[in-house]
Amino acid sequence: MENNPLQENKMGVMPIGRLMVNMALPMIISMLVQALYNVVDSIYVSQISESAVTALSLAFPVQNMQIGFAVGIGVGVNSLLSKSLGQKNQEQANRTAGNGIVLMGIVTVLFMLFGFFGVRPYYEMQSTVTETVEGGIVYTRICCLLTAGIFMSVLGERLLQATGRTVYTMICQSTGAIVNIILDPILIHGWFGAPAMGIAGAAVATVIAQWVSAAMTIYFNLRHNPELSFAAAYFKLDKATVGSILTVGVPSIVMNGIGSVMNFGMNQILQGFTETATSVFGIYFKLQSFFFMPLFGINNATISIIAFNYGAQKPERITKTLKLTCTVALCLMTFGLLVFQLVPELLLGMFNPSETFLTIGKAALRTISWSFPIASICIALTACFQALGNGIYSTIVSICRQMLVLLPAAYLLSLTGQVNAVWLAYPTAEVVSGTVTLLLFRRIYRQKIAPLFAK
Repeated sequence: MENNPLQENKMGVMPIGRLMVNMALPMIISMLVQALYNVVDSIYVSQISESAVTALSLAFPVQNMQIGFAVGIGVGVNSLLSKSLGQKNQEQANRTAGNGIVLMGIVTVLFMLFGFFGVRPYYEMQSTVTETVEGGIVYTRICCLLTAGIFMSVLGERLLQATGRTVYTMICQSTGAIVNIILDPILIHGWFGAPAMGIAGAAVATVIAQWVSAAMTIYFNLRHNPELSFAAAYFKLDKATVGSILTVGVPSIVMNGIGSVMNFGMNQILQGFTETATSVFGIYFKLQSFFFMPLFGINNATISIIAFNYGAQKPERITKTLKLTCTVALCLMTFGLLVFQLVPELLLGMFNPSETFLTIGKAALRTISWSFPIASICIALTACFQALGNGIYSTIVSICRQMLVLLPAAYLLSLTGQVNAVWLAYPTAEVVSGTVTLLLFRRIYRQKIAPLFAK
């Protein structure tokens, strides 16, 4: 008799603590390498000029949208695929993977069109500084026209995660980030005899790294992921499958889209003070990624574990996973709070700061970081929303945090004429979103988890 590869999937039988380490640790390591790349990238760009740093800060909403679409579809695929594997439905698992690849291809074309036609208007509405506008156009256009790399790599990683092969995910992400770190000084500043490309070099290094990571995920899925078949029949779009992917994925995309709108709005508010404030805002996001990226790694592992065990109807494993995730997330972000409070000068000193940049930056890091502990619990619990197919709850939380509270609060605080007052919008928004998250979690627990115990 042929062995069923789904019969002993570790997500249904391995002790939760060990499983979380097994699933999350590779992703945490790869996320930390990604965070290191983000910081190194900005360090080299800061050596060009402060306008170059501002250009990258203004590019962030577009890059966040790219990641948002990639991760959104990837989360939808991950959730449905993990659930299908938990139910031992091989046909649905294969169809989910194939349909996810087609959806990623469609989104890739949309971003390429934006690269051709939308980049210049996007920058010209945000800045009148020629160096900032022209540098940003070059950087963002390269990233958009060659965007297929990031979409292929993210989906490939989600397929590996859903089947429990997170070590391969770590290898792919880490290799891509290391390639980027190596290429940055070579292409930006012309090391080892290469032509100095400036800010364009940063973009070229980024897309090369994304394509390297994508190529590796393709190889690992084809050669080392026997639980999935990539036959041509599974690439035909199936209405029910696409609907299930988008039910979970679209709220995640909307959340990231809201994040991009928030970043765009914050850039406009801060530009009203000085371009230096906009640069500080961009650098803050690079630095906070050292804590949020590992948290998202834990979050991704949690989604796969909960979705699998929900499909397998094992509620004890779901609740144990949630308790462990919340505990680890809170410890991680409390450590982030302490770092931002105690050594902001050390963190900002890496970016060739002016005295004004340093003054604004220290206030920003110390004020915003008070929101970290609350954010940790919110992010941990939204993993449950996505894994159980209620991604709309994550969207509600994101709208409350970023659109209904954060941006209006930032605008009102900007009317004081003090840029440092604007940063208070972050802890204010987190208190509101934390309350909403707890109320929605209570609801989903009663509706979907508690009934499993009764069975």
